[in-house]
Amino acid sequence: MILLTGFEPFGGHSTNPSWLAAQEAAVRLRAEGFEAQAVELPCVFGEAIRVLESALEQHRPGLVICAGQAGGRPRISLERVAINCDDARIPDNAGNAPVDQPVVHGGPAAYFSTLPVKAALAALTAADIPAEVSQTAGTYVCNHVFYGLMHALRLRPGTRGGFVHVPYEPGQLPPGSSAPALPLEQQAEALAVVARTASATTADLRIAAGATH
Repeated sequence: MILLTGFEPFGGHSTNPSWLAAQEAAVRLRAEGFEAQAVELPCVFGEAIRVLESALEQHRPGLVICAGQAGGRPRISLERVAINCDDARIPDNAGNAPVDQPVVHGGPAAYFSTLPVKAALAALTAADIPAEVSQTAGTYVCNHVFYGLMHALRLRPGTRGGFVHVPYEPGQLPPGSSAPALPLEQQAEALAVVARTASATTADLRIAAGATH
């Protein structure tokens, strides 16, 4: 079972491409014979992890791909690491704005994704989808969920997971905006590519995809 998640809209937007892409990716994967389910998460600290943990218990997936919007980024971002820090620049959808708080009290400083991010990068590049390996998932609800996912998966041996950030989709942008965007169809296919690659890959590729800053 492949579990894909995306977020409800936040920050004044009426849609969130991460959720739309997760739904469409699940449809595409099911059409190819995979067992796949999409779940929408609230953009709320704490509650998002509770909904995710409930989905893990209900669906018992072997692979989990959580997605979120990173408006302003021009590429699909395969997140490498989640940090144990909530530091909100803007309030979440419930008005919470934690500053320098741990996601999990007493938890480790960070968790690495268990998705084959380098192999996924190669597959996305081959599919002509702009992508990168990202070294930061931020400190907002996306990182919060990424860290919460990996913390939960430590008790689920054999289940792999990680986080993918998607850009804006063009319909979110006002006329004349110069912000980078990626069509929703490409975003959905990107999540499906990551899922297919992870399903077929146990050992990641060893290729350069780091950052100098």
